[in-house]
Amino acid sequence: MALLQPKRTKYRKAFRGKRGGVATRNNTLSFGQFGLKSLISGWITSRQIEAARRAMAHYTQRGGRIWIRAFPDKPITKHPAESRMGSGKGDVEGYVAVIKPGQLIFEMGAVSREVADEALRLAAHKLPLKTQIVRRNA
Repeated sequence: MALLQPKRTKYRKAFRGKRGGVATRNNTLSFGQFGLKSLISGWITSRQIEAARRAMAHYTQRGGRIWIRAFPDKPITKHPAESRMGSGKGDVEGYVAVIKPGQLIFEMGAVSREVADEALRLAAHKLPLKTQIVRRNA
């Protein structure tokens, strides 16, 4: 299973950072007719993105189009179990995408409204954030 992660990074380890404000970009539908929008801020791991993508693809029987609008490019570190305090920063365990309120996570197209609603609902259950299904007004 090839998880999403950057091919190369400028720095191996990153600070945790702050997540203030709302999304000013990546907040409108660009590709599909339906989307899954975040209502709160948080982190989504590459495993969670892959699980949601697979749930959507499975429900649509690989019909339609799916666009992933969130890319996990932030390395997350963790100390091994039962290690003492100190001794620097832990090893990189995986990558997360930083999500702000209003940011689109997934988009779907070329499917009916009912199929898209159910597929996005199943995908939302795989994510640790509160989300909302949005539609293009056309």
